Amino acid sequence: MAIKLGIIGFGGMGKWHAKNTPRAGVEVAAVCDITEERWKDAETEGYKLYKSADALLSDPNINTVVLTVPNYLHKEMCLKAAAAGKHVITEKPAAMSVAELDEMEAACKKAGVFFTVHQNRRWDKDMLIIKKAYDDGLLGRIFTIESKLHSGNGYMHEWHIYKKYGGGMIYDWGVHLIDQILFMMPGVTITSLYADVKSVLHQEVDDYFKIIMKMSNGITVHIELSTYILEYQPRWLAAGDKGTMIVKSFRCDGNIYRTGQMLEKLPPQITETVAGPTRQFAPIPPGGIVTEALPEVLSDWVDFYKNVNAVLEGREESKIKISEVRRVLGVMEAVWKSAETGQAVLLE
Repeated sequence: MAIKLGIIGFGGMGKWHAKNTPRAGVEVAAVCDITEERWKDAETEGYKLYKSADALLSDPNINTVVLTVPNYLHKEMCLKAAAAGKHVITEKPAAMSVAELDEMEAACKKAGVFFTVHQNRRWDKDMLIIKKAYDDGLLGRIFTIESKLHSGNGYMHEWHIYKKYGGGMIYDWGVHLIDQILFMMPGVTITSLYADVKSVLHQEVDDYFKIIMKMSNGITVHIELSTYILEYQPRWLAAGDKGTMIVKSFRCDGNIYRTGQMLEKLPPQITETVAGPTRQFAPIPPGGIVTEALPEVLSDWVDFYKNVNAVLEGREESKIKISEVRRVLGVMEAVWKSAETGQAVLLE
């Protein structure tokens, strides 16, 4: 079935969906917003405009809606859309809690409509490069993965700075970073989790977090985000017993680093350095480390919509399963619990 999409919320992400979904064969049937400035944007760009969600949901030409409204409205809009018989796509996070998600899923099942979440960053090339290293054993036995996202922009804006609206970086980006790790390692459980969450520049919501997860496959995962670290660290680091991979940024610049033959054959000896005598941490001689290019991967965010269309036509299973979304929300709840108690949380 061809997707005839209604976009509820015509802010930044709403405009992204309107602009890009046609590349996946989606027809943008109408958009909706409650602010006058965005009415003008929609009319200027030639979209059919509704000024309320109820009006859009009553349009019989629309069979699917995407919810790009503030996080706290996702449940309310999902229940309305399901009752109107529309297939439902929510922006992330799908809900403010596991309990809300369960209510949304139940409503969609009762109405007989498809329900999924736009976890678009499963199609990020930088993450997929790390996943390829994991899947293909490019680094041997991986023992640690670091996922870091830093910005010097500092302050958040609009509803994102208010707790009651679902603001803060755990809801905004934490949901993506956790989802990417769980997607990368299917079938692997989290044995324990420790988290530190801070409000560095904001009064109500988090703008820094560090999450350490010990996985059942022996990998220790470090996830760190800050809106105010001014010298960025690499987006990804993965280290195994056969090499280290660095992906510096979303541009997918970086390398695989391996031990050269010269370093393998060096005799054990103590070296005097500026840090004092050391054997293990002496400077590496030329040729001791060799580099390889990162593997290439092909991916596109709009593949999400191609999958949704295939699900609605009965040709594929959903690549974003609600059980996976529920698991991510459960991990987010464990993050807050660990941060509040200062203790590690045993999971799964």
